[in-house]
Amino acid sequence: MGSFDFLLGALTPINLLFALAGVVAGTVIGALPGLTATMAVAVLVPFTFTMPPASALIVLGAIYTGAIYGGAYAAILLNTPGTPSSIATTFDGYPMAKAGRGDLALTLACLSSVIGGLVGAGFLLLLAPPMATVALKFGPIEYFWLAIFGLTLIASLGEGSTIKGLIGGCLGLLLSMVGVAEVGGDIRFVGEAKALLGGIDVVSALIGLYCIPVLIELVGTPVPHLKVSTQVAGFRLAEAIGILRRSKFNLARSSVLGTLVGILPGAGGSIASLVAYSEAKRASPRSKQFGQGEPDGILATESANNATVGGGFIPTLVLGIPGTPPDAIILGALLVQGIRTGPTLFTQQAPIVYTFIWGLILATVIMLPVGLLIGRFAFRSIIAIPKSVLVPSVALLTVLGSFAVHNNIQEVQQMVVLGVLAWVLSRAGFSASPIVLGLILGSIAERGFVQGHLIGGARGDIWGEFFGRPISLAIIALIVLGLVWPWWLARKQGKVARDD
Repeated sequence: MGSFDFLLGALTPINLLFALAGVVAGTVIGALPGLTATMAVAVLVPFTFTMPPASALIVLGAIYTGAIYGGAYAAILLNTPGTPSSIATTFDGYPMAKAGRGDLALTLACLSSVIGGLVGAGFLLLLAPPMATVALKFGPIEYFWLAIFGLTLIASLGEGSTIKGLIGGCLGLLLSMVGVAEVGGDIRFVGEAKALLGGIDVVSALIGLYCIPVLIELVGTPVPHLKVSTQVAGFRLAEAIGILRRSKFNLARSSVLGTLVGILPGAGGSIASLVAYSEAKRASPRSKQFGQGEPDGILATESANNATVGGGFIPTLVLGIPGTPPDAIILGALLVQGIRTGPTLFTQQAPIVYTFIWGLILATVIMLPVGLLIGRFAFRSIIAIPKSVLVPSVALLTVLGSFAVHNNIQEVQQMVVLGVLAWVLSRAGFSASPIVLGLILGSIAERGFVQGHLIGGARGDIWGEFFGRPISLAIIALIVLGLVWPWWLARKQGKVARDD
């Protein structure tokens, strides 16, 4: 069978219907605060066990890609990431919504999500086997330096104060060390609270740090939640396409970055979107507008986190190593279907895997009309909902979302405590974003550092282990460039201003 035959297999009416249903279900679940893409796939995966293997994979892929995009709705309209992958979308999405440009922000999120998803799926279709070998070259040291590279973004997330951003990042790093150490088993910062032995749950912390302060502000202020634009909320498609044309290089760079990060097992869309946002801000001539409603910020984050869908399937299908948490669930569904992943998958079971890849591409295309339509009504609905209904509804979702991850009431308590703490810190000018970034990347950095130190000690060359590997040196160079470039650019602009 040729590639055209696989495409025709994906274009059958039943597979198209499955793709449409998966995208709609994933988008709706992803839009609800706390209900992550992982949860969306996990909840709906049992319904696929009786389906043919290719159709089951198409449904799961459609749910996954729809949920990643759906997180943008709450991020833009409520300043609450629907999924962890949408953390960075709040930086510029919510300011745009507050300024009455929420409809434009949603359209930009939809278009960039589709483009990023197509880039990731294209890499999966064309370059899966050779790119999977690259992922095998990433060891603990590379993950450590990758986490450090992500942490360099903290300095730019302090909302005007680098010192406060760094303090917030350090607080996030401290939170990531609560509980039993992943390497060594040491118990830290727990005291008598046994509920903290498992550490601070990332999803519960994410919901608390972002949702609770917003809810408190909604209750404490009489002004409307979002500014009602004088222009009727619509698609604003022509304006959005114009912005995409202007920012095509940012879009392409972010999509490729998202794909590459997605290939790294365990990295996921949250890291991809933060790295893409950081690079977009550093390269943009409008870098000072980031965080205040800059469309390029949305383009970078949404294209990157959707590109991780296709990128994450590369190690999942070729190596049997899940690239992201939802991939782990889908890998389990593959095993139930009797499909064994590995290099031979693309030869012995080519009809199944290539029909799935084309189905994933079609689901991404279907996401365009579905996303635009849902986005249009979502913007109107959120504006129209009175606070007396909106606040308790979102509060209920935060409780359900934090409880449903592990069915643990202690994680709901963590969510509330961290949320109140975030609100108090916000009154002092501290942003939640550096805290979240430190929390997410702290465990990755610690695990990579400890494992790398142990490996280097066993080999008798710790310095060589950290500074003697080619990929590590490349990431270190990017870290140095990321730290020096803003300083050099600011110095250059200051010199130009003095000359004028």
